[in-house]
Amino acid sequence: MGYELYPINRPINSEMKVPGDKSISHRAIILTSLANGKSRIYNFLEGEDCLRTIDALRKLGVTIEQEGSYIEVHGKGINKLEEPNAPIYFGNSGTTARLMLGLLAGLPFFTAVYGDASLSNRPMNRVVQPLLEMGALIEGRQNAAYLPLAIKGQKLMGFTYKLPVKSAQVKSALLLAGLLANGETTIIEDVATRDHTENMLKAFGADISIHGNEITISNKQSLQANDVYVPGDISSAAFFLVAAAIIPGSSLTVKQVGLNQTRTGIIDVLEQMGASVEIHDEQKKSGEMIGNVTVSYQQVKGTIIEGDIIPRLIDEIPIIALLATQAEGKTVIRDAQELRVKETDRIEAVVDVLSKLGARIEATDDGMVIYGKSELHGAEVSSYHDHRIGMMIVIASLIAKGKVTLDDISSINISYPNFLNDLKNICQ
Repeated sequence: MGYELYPINRPINSEMKVPGDKSISHRAIILTSLANGKSRIYNFLEGEDCLRTIDALRKLGVTIEQEGSYIEVHGKGINKLEEPNAPIYFGNSGTTARLMLGLLAGLPFFTAVYGDASLSNRPMNRVVQPLLEMGALIEGRQNAAYLPLAIKGQKLMGFTYKLPVKSAQVKSALLLAGLLANGETTIIEDVATRDHTENMLKAFGADISIHGNEITISNKQSLQANDVYVPGDISSAAFFLVAAAIIPGSSLTVKQVGLNQTRTGIIDVLEQMGASVEIHDEQKKSGEMIGNVTVSYQQVKGTIIEGDIIPRLIDEIPIIALLATQAEGKTVIRDAQELRVKETDRIEAVVDVLSKLGARIEATDDGMVIYGKSELHGAEVSSYHDHRIGMMIVIASLIAKGKVTLDDISSINISYPNFLNDLKNICQ
């Protein structure tokens, strides 16, 4: 049947808030569960992926009480976690899977973990291999490269590891393993990736130090309860900010959104392409910068997006590709091969969807080339069961000439269950 979407035919002039940051919500649940004492989490993201992390920690014996976006976690300390009496299901959450593998590898019990069909085809060896070097015992198909996996927790040994991929998930998994390892664990990264885990570990009292591109952690200090305010998710805000940038006459303010420098690549790209962007009321809360972001319509131009900025906007590339279809001139996106191992192959998915909607776009091995400016038209398209592809299609439909039919909107619930309602509210 499909979900029918129609153009807006008028400007967006509004202000809004977006739900809590997905990355920070995951990490907040994990670290409050490892800490001693009661912690409170405010503005937690109630998306399917983050709820998988809550479920995983409950299965390890942690008491977690939830009322909407407010969470209370009654931590008993990392050494009081319990062996689960059944396999733990991660659904479609790659963050849950990779971060929990780092934790489970160093706990003194057996755990079996699995995911849905999509997650079972996403690579876990990027986390498993360094954990094996630390002394972990992890077994599964193709040398433990894919879920399901069996983990026999061991006392791990600290080590020094240079990240071969630009991945905050791998870094975070190894830092969690380092909390349980003998000696020091040092992670070296070529390019800075999102640093929410490091910020939160400091706030919870971990023995962690950062010198340039090296992060060192040990098991010397136990984590202590701490309250966490989760800022609005800039990855969710990006869809609405781009809508304002491509619909003539629009001006939209997203309030209390996270402005961590490792995540604000989307802001830099909007400015680089000539959009009107203002940031105001900046402040620091729970170790993270937050503020209000206003984007007003202004004709954008093509650009080149590559190199060190890519980890700072990897999740925003689908919506940036849509932005580029409305830019004058050519936009080139490079160094984004990580997109091929997300919920789907996002390079192929973005190119397929935008081509069907009338854009001139080509896939490359590590990105795409978009030729603007294109007039988009109605078509039948697929979300590829990927929340970010689904939300990008919804925003594209606002400017398409004619009806866009989206095969399935359920994947949007992974990160933004109220997305369509929030969009409807700002479009009124």
